[in-house]
Amino acid sequence: MSLLVWLVSGIFTAIGAYCYAELGTLIKKSGGDYAYIMEAFGPFLAFLRLWIEAIVVRPCTVTIVALTFAIYSLRPFYPNCPPPEWAPELLAVCLIVLMTAINCISIRAATFVQDFFTVAKVFALIMIIGAGGILLCLGKPQYYASFENLFEGTSKDFTTISLAFYAGLFAYSGWNFLNFIVEELQNPKRNLPLAIAISISSCTIIYFLTNVALYTAISPDEMLESPAVAVLFANKLFGPFSFMMPIFVACSTIGSANGVIYTSSRLFYVGAREGQMPQVFTMINKDTRTPIPAVVLTGLLSLAYLVLSKDVYALINYIQISYWLAIAAAIAALFYLRKLMPDAPRPIKVNLIWPSIFFVCCLALVVIPIMAAPVDTAIGLGIMLTGVPVYFVFIAWENKPKFVEVLSESFTIFIQKMFMVVNDEKDD
Repeated sequence: MSLLVWLVSGIFTAIGAYCYAELGTLIKKSGGDYAYIMEAFGPFLAFLRLWIEAIVVRPCTVTIVALTFAIYSLRPFYPNCPPPEWAPELLAVCLIVLMTAINCISIRAATFVQDFFTVAKVFALIMIIGAGGILLCLGKPQYYASFENLFEGTSKDFTTISLAFYAGLFAYSGWNFLNFIVEELQNPKRNLPLAIAISISSCTIIYFLTNVALYTAISPDEMLESPAVAVLFANKLFGPFSFMMPIFVACSTIGSANGVIYTSSRLFYVGAREGQMPQVFTMINKDTRTPIPAVVLTGLLSLAYLVLSKDVYALINYIQISYWLAIAAAIAALFYLRKLMPDAPRPIKVNLIWPSIFFVCCLALVVIPIMAAPVDTAIGLGIMLTGVPVYFVFIAWENKPKFVEVLSESFTIFIQKMFMVVNDEKDD
């Protein structure tokens, strides 16, 4: 069932990305589903989507990745027992602060970190796939033990399986990020679906083959018990070179955390352009040319989520319910825009059966886990709904008292002085 979760999650995100390709070539604005919901349903729902992504999903993702980095980095030092209390959390804090600092100091350094650690990530996965492939080719019975009685011990509780899909789909996060930069994409009619097809197919194949390879050396029971599966795999197969695996996994998580922080400034920029985020979040440092206010806010929110919970799976549950609600709203926008703009040119026009399937599955991903993890989902919904009063007080309320405008302007000037940031188009 775990292998099916990986495979179905990849297919599911491919369907979603295909639907998004129509939206991306119809509404040629950066911002992804934020722009589509704005066009279809107006500023309130669009703001909630922006709030979910910028304030909840992105920072929480950084926290999850940082905790994964800490768990794997400490594993070689504590192979047979848990690390000291608070050690993973403190190490996760160090990574968040470091990545935030790099993205504040230099765009070139952040780009180098992204490129270098992406190569390390893929290399680590290829190592696992290659080792597993060799074991399968050897044909010895012990390497096929996990694949006998394939569904033995599988949970029959559908709500539990739905939570497994949350974790699986989290690994594919980013499948819709190309739509955030449609304005800068050359020939989106050709390149958008091509990039989607290549990227999601590659991820699905690599993820699936990696897990098949892991099962050649690790039993399902061992996989459930181990907090660092790749380290256990390396210890069994790589002998004296097993120390390399935690390093590669750490590289992978560093690249992921850096990538989320690096791209989050784009969200704040698009929101501020629409008047739904403070203008200070579009500003850049006059020397480093980096969007320091947006980067620092993402880092601070990531630290806040680390304080809220140190359980990776609880954090995934927090963000996924609001995330899939927002995705469902974007797919609903596709249906509405078909009715609202029937004659608009659509370079890519999907058969409505695909968005229909995707929409129903999104709703299932929202409803079913509420029964499986009611506390986690309630916390996630609560965090999402904090955006409602923010919208009505700071955006919808037009005739604010004078002191509110004075405070807002004072805050902007304070942030400008603190981080030495200015509007991008102003050289003075």
